Amino acid sequence: MTTASRKRLTPMERDQNTSNLDGMDLQALETQVDELIQTCDQLTDENRALRDQQSSLVTERAGLIEKSELARSRVEAMIARLKAMEIGA
Repeated sequence: MTTASRKRLTPMERDQNTSNLDGMDLQALETQVDELIQTCDQLTDENRALRDQQSSLVTERAGLIEKSELARSRVEAMIARLKAMEIGA
């Protein structure tokens, strides 16, 4: 198609076409921004829940380590007493 066979748009027609395109582009952009905000909110909630879970697990781990060390101390003390009884016998 040559330039001569194309219909020339009047300034008013050009403004209307641009306005329609801008409106569609803005609507699509608004939809994407809304989806991003929703995703961000979901990720924030998930992140908060994961941090709470991590905090709870760290606390539980510390308690288990303490119990393990106490059990190890008791077992070592029992072994020492058994060795002492063996030597004394």
